[in-house]
Amino acid sequence: MPVEGEIGLIGLGVMGQNLALNMSDHGFRVVVHNRTPEVTDDYLAGAAAGTTITGAHTPADLVAALGTPRRILLMVKAGPPVDAVIESLVPFLDAGDVIIDGGNSHYTDTIGRTRDLEAAGLLFVGAGISGGEEGARHGPSIMPGGSPAAWPLVAAILQAIAAKTRDGTPCCDWVGPDGAGHYVKMVHNGIEYGDIQLLAEAYHLMHGGLGMTHGEMADVFAAWNRGRLESYLVEIAADVMRHRDEGEPLLEKILDAAGQKGTGRWTVESALDHGIPVTLVAEAVFARAISALVAERAEASALLGGPPSRIDTDRDTALADLEAALYASKIISYTQGFMLLGAASADRAWGIDLGAIAMMWREGCIIRAAFLERIRDAFHANPQPTTMLLDPYFSQVVAGAQPGWRRTVAAAVSAGIPVPAYSSALGFYDSYRSARLPANLIQALRDYFGAHTYERIDRPRGEFFHTDWTGHGGDVAAGSYNA
Repeated sequence: MPVEGEIGLIGLGVMGQNLALNMSDHGFRVVVHNRTPEVTDDYLAGAAAGTTITGAHTPADLVAALGTPRRILLMVKAGPPVDAVIESLVPFLDAGDVIIDGGNSHYTDTIGRTRDLEAAGLLFVGAGISGGEEGARHGPSIMPGGSPAAWPLVAAILQAIAAKTRDGTPCCDWVGPDGAGHYVKMVHNGIEYGDIQLLAEAYHLMHGGLGMTHGEMADVFAAWNRGRLESYLVEIAADVMRHRDEGEPLLEKILDAAGQKGTGRWTVESALDHGIPVTLVAEAVFARAISALVAERAEASALLGGPPSRIDTDRDTALADLEAALYASKIISYTQGFMLLGAASADRAWGIDLGAIAMMWREGCIIRAAFLERIRDAFHANPQPTTMLLDPYFSQVVAGAQPGWRRTVAAAVSAGIPVPAYSSALGFYDSYRSARLPANLIQALRDYFGAHTYERIDRPRGEFFHTDWTGHGGDVAAGSYNA
């Protein structure tokens, strides 16, 4: 009798292939399947040769090869392909079997799939997985949510293959019910958009503004990675700067039109739904959108004038200011991301442990960074803070970074170098620390043209008023609502 598989995996793209090898390395018997049988056969004869990984040419064969309760990880494209694979599996599964979606599915899809599969007696896990090809092979960050009853059945496998922090803690733990896992992964990707945009703007300031060579910029990024900015993205930015193509920096041969797959936009859309000002991610998404207007920008560059894109200041001073601006802006970006996670968790009763999420991102994932430990500490010291920005460490760091941060933004504006991420981060900080904002004029104007009403500072919150601004509008109001 053949040995029963412990977990099935469907979808042999690069991520699926590497996750299967990772699970096999950790002693789990993996059965793989791909829609195209030749892909399965080539994988077994190639990358998986010499391992205990076996293959199945049909969903029915895959299910038959697994011990019960069956656990099947899907690594297929988000959207209808996930539903199609689930539909192909369900007829062969028994009550208590578990389907795990490891792709970048929208969290609302995961909520619906969890509900529908639980109604059929099955269990569903929506697991956000971050780390790219290398992480999948050697240890990603994994953010599982869905059917709570599924966690004891999949925890050993997922935590074994996940990245580990310095004390050996897996960067994988249960996030919460239904769509919580994929929601956390979505916000992770949104923060990733922001981090990358901040680094791109730093490169623009160094190369275009300060006239630095790629080798000089690589040295700066490498030095930053040895300090408080230690992170995977800063580390690989140095590698990118050093890479050569036929003796020239490859970076300068890459078209400046950035792609996106949707998770950043989803983050911004959710932030709008929850009323959370995730401004830096929004600017990062829009920066990619404007980068795509390659032909229009080329035409505009010849017609629309501006100052010379040069920063005339001492280079060492400018770089010290830029380091402060980058660190402060990262703090703002993560502050906004965790504000969104907290709001969504409260709204959907997910019970997300924000400190635990910080440590799930500490290793393995794309945004892994040393200062995530500081975020963990902030949330463990105060599990229900208004924002991590009020934590003593972060408030003091941002206060100390302000002079350099402001000089960096001012220098960029004076030189005509766009820095939407740094600017929006600073704008959020200045707005958040302001006891009074000009929104009173906004409310007055809304009431004037639309009778939308307003509240008064000399009366209790929740009491609304309307003024007859012209003297002939009467006392009729549109009602107290947001518009």
